Amino acid sequence: MPATSPGTGPGGTRARPTASDVAKAAGVSRSAVSFAFNSPEKLSAPTRERILAVAKDLDYVPNTLARMLKAGQTQSLGVLLPQTLAQVLENPYYARFLTGVGQVCDEQGYTLLLTPPLRDSMLKAIPYAAVDGFIVCGLEHDRGEVAELRRRGIPFVLVDSSRREDVSSVDVDDEAGAHEVMRHVLDLGHRRIVLLSLDPGPEVAERGYRGPLARRLAGIERALEREGMGLRDIDLIEVPATRVDGFRATKAFMAGPTPPTAIVTMSDILAYGVLDALHDLNLSVPGDVSVTGYDDLPESSWMRPRLTTVRQAITTKGRTAADLLFSTIRGEDQHPHQLLGTHLIVRDSTARIDR
Repeated sequence: MPATSPGTGPGGTRARPTASDVAKAAGVSRSAVSFAFNSPEKLSAPTRERILAVAKDLDYVPNTLARMLKAGQTQSLGVLLPQTLAQVLENPYYARFLTGVGQVCDEQGYTLLLTPPLRDSMLKAIPYAAVDGFIVCGLEHDRGEVAELRRRGIPFVLVDSSRREDVSSVDVDDEAGAHEVMRHVLDLGHRRIVLLSLDPGPEVAERGYRGPLARRLAGIERALEREGMGLRDIDLIEVPATRVDGFRATKAFMAGPTPPTAIVTMSDILAYGVLDALHDLNLSVPGDVSVTGYDDLPESSWMRPRLTTVRQAITTKGRTAADLLFSTIRGEDQHPHQLLGTHLIVRDSTARIDR
C-alpha cells in the first residue's frame, strides 16, 4: 500500500513531512521512526526497512539539528563577534584568527558559526546560536553577554579581554608590543607623533580603557615616560578599525598646522588607510612621515613601502582559543590562561628623522 502524502502548507506548497507522518504511513509509533534512524538495533530488520522505505517515499529527512539539541550537542562552535559581519569580513585580522579556529574545528569534526550582534546587541544574538560553546572576542568578563553565557551554562573562552581566574582566556602581551613599537619611533628621533587608536566605544567614559587597548596605551605611556613625555605630548585619535577610517583621519590631521612626522597605529588595517592617504597627498613614507602598524598581516610584508609593525600570532591565537574551548566542553584539566608574545618587525615604513 503506497504511503499517503503529507498535507500542504500555506499557499499550496507541500508541507515538510514529519516523523509523525512517517509513523502514521508505516503503521508504527513515532518512537519506532526515531529508532530506525538513531538506534536501529532496537527494531527488527523488516520493521526498520519498512520505516525507511516509507520515509524515502515521503522524502522525509530527520531534523538533525533538533536531535542534536535534544542530546545537548550541536557539533558546532560559535564565535561571538563585537562587530557586524560586513566589518569583520572586511578586516583581514579576522581571516587569520578564524583560520586558526577553523583548523581545530576541522580536526574535531565541528562546524563554525559566526555570531555578530543582533539588532546592535551581542546579548540578543546568544539565544539564537545553536552551538556547544562560544569563543568570545573583545569583551570584558563583567559584560552582560558573559553573564548570560554563565546563566545558560554555555562553555566559553574569552579572547582579547582581561585575565580572571575563573574564566579561560587567550590574550596577547599587548603592553610589550606597544612599548616596543613606540620605543622604536622615539629612538628614530620623532616627537611630533599621532597615535591612531582603536575606537573604545561608549563605555570608555564610564569605565575607562580596558583590555588590549588599556594594555597598549600602558606600553606606549611607559615608552614616552623614558623620554620625559606622556600621552599628553602626542595626539591620540580614536577611530573604528577600518581602512577607510584610517584614510579619513589621516587626511584630516595632516591638514593641520603641525602635521606629525610619525604615525603609530594600533592595527595594520588602520595603517593601510594611513598609507593610502599619504600617497594621495603625495607625501613620502618614510621620507616625510614614518608609519607603523600592529598585527603583521600578510599584506604588510609585501606592500610598498613594507610596513613596520608589531607581530602577534593571530592564527595561533585562534587555534589556542578553540583548543581551550574544546577542553572546557569536555571538562578536561587545562591551563586556562594563555598569554601569547609579540615581536617588533622593522621594515621600510620607518626612518630616522633628519629635521
